[in-house]
Amino acid sequence: MEKFENHNADNSTSAHIQCRELVEIMIASGVRNAVISPGSRNAPLIIALAREPRISKWVITDERSAAFVAVGMAQRLLQPVMIVCTSGSALLNYAPAVSEAYYRQIPLIVVSADRPREWIDQNDSQTIRQDSALAAIVKRSYDLPSRCGEGDCNDSRWYANRLLNDAAITATTMPMGPVHINVPLSDPLCSTMPLPANAARIISHPRIRPEIDDCDMKRLANAVATTERVMIVAGFHHPSSALNSALGQLARRSNVAILTETISNLHNELFISAIDRTLGAMPGNDAQSYTPQLLITMGGALVSKVVKKFLRRYPATEEWRVGTEHCTIDTMQHLTMRIDSQPEQFFSKLLDYMPASTDAPQQGYAHTWHTLADEARQWHARYVEAAPWCDLKAFSMILPSIPGNYSLHLSNGTCIRYAQLFGSTRALPCYCNRGTSGIDGSTSTALGSSLIAPDGEVALLITGDMSFGYDLAGITSQYNSNKFKIIVMCNGGGNIFRFLNGTSQLPELERYFEVSRPFKVRAIADAFDLSYFEAHDASSLTSALTHFYDCPRQAILAVYTPAQENAAILRRYFRM
Repeated sequence: MEKFENHNADNSTSAHIQCRELVEIMIASGVRNAVISPGSRNAPLIIALAREPRISKWVITDERSAAFVAVGMAQRLLQPVMIVCTSGSALLNYAPAVSEAYYRQIPLIVVSADRPREWIDQNDSQTIRQDSALAAIVKRSYDLPSRCGEGDCNDSRWYANRLLNDAAITATTMPMGPVHINVPLSDPLCSTMPLPANAARIISHPRIRPEIDDCDMKRLANAVATTERVMIVAGFHHPSSALNSALGQLARRSNVAILTETISNLHNELFISAIDRTLGAMPGNDAQSYTPQLLITMGGALVSKVVKKFLRRYPATEEWRVGTEHCTIDTMQHLTMRIDSQPEQFFSKLLDYMPASTDAPQQGYAHTWHTLADEARQWHARYVEAAPWCDLKAFSMILPSIPGNYSLHLSNGTCIRYAQLFGSTRALPCYCNRGTSGIDGSTSTALGSSLIAPDGEVALLITGDMSFGYDLAGITSQYNSNKFKIIVMCNGGGNIFRFLNGTSQLPELERYFEVSRPFKVRAIADAFDLSYFEAHDASSLTSALTHFYDCPRQAILAVYTPAQENAAILRRYFRM
């Protein structure tokens, strides 16, 4: 993939010292990618970045899309990524992606150019109060001094350097998350100077992970080993072989049931990987036998409302929360212990202190859940087989067809919910913007992931027509390639509001909630020179998928399903 080229034939950089030092400090903190949106006030930042060969630059005009592209990069790399914009309202367009990054602990380095402070509120163009504009959705905000002198003892230069080092440390310290650096810049903006001999001062910060005391670890391990009914519920999490292995070993114990979601990125035949369909098969008069005595939760926000409702109604005697969080997470309303540790570290260490198990998951609490899951799987197969052409039928064909070298990206709305119904042990990396669960930015996030994906990997986005239309900027950039493909479910807006109990009964449903405005996906593909395929039934989908995956270019597959029937079929699936 061709990136923004480095232009530094004369070995020069921006004359604005704070821009040069910002780039150096971020490189020292692991930044290797920057997503830049063009502007004039941020020209010094662009110059400093463009002439730095150690950072790959990506230019995205639309700031809202640019920020989501950076989220996609950072979630895939597990590294900080910079986003750089000009002054004024440009910064505010970053807000949706920055909030997503905050609630998913993604280390975005948000850098906004600004006018000098004396020009704020003085009717000068592109000036707003930027210094704390994102304060509620970043770990910390930093406002650099307007001018930095050249002298080593200059207080303003020392102050800017200190703030930049603190920003880098804050973004990459657990729990990771976005920071905002506001950089007031004065004219002349495009002046340059030779690269200085003295490098920026770097404040190192060794990563020290919190360790649980051995005595506490023995006590926790004993509780897991001796409690008759232990449940582990995993929300969204980045792919981790260490975590997958540790939970796989715990799943062999007869007293442990492990429930996962598609975007947990956990794959084992002993995991209950389709929570909603499994809970749908639970006998109404026997819920108590499925209730855990010890509940352990980890990962991000759960997609499944069903499991949250179940665990709030039938609370565990003890509930532990494992993770490095910004605050105390008590989703099920019965938390008894907060364990500040990364799940990989905690569960791996827990196994070291647990006695060997002589039983098998075919017994006890685990067996109870696996029996229920098997019944649900059989019922699911019969229902899908008998279903007419609809979203559910289409997903049953699409998900198992995805090649093994693909990563899967799902938009919010019905797409992520349908995916939860098809539990799978296939180890495809799977992502969704579930930090704030908005429909905005799904295409741009998947694009960002594809840009830095290793050779041979293709990012596949499955999105709804409403979400696709909301983020058309994700396909308007210069970075189209065969490493990014899109399936658009053309279902009249997903019909999520027809499925929800409350809105489905309202007379305002069609006008105020669905707001369906069909558009021609083919026309969009043609406009941006993308290969196009479409399907209107099971037969045409089978054929289209083959050609879609084989296509050597970036491609869009539009899958047309009947809008009103989709909601009715899904409601019957859940016996509603």
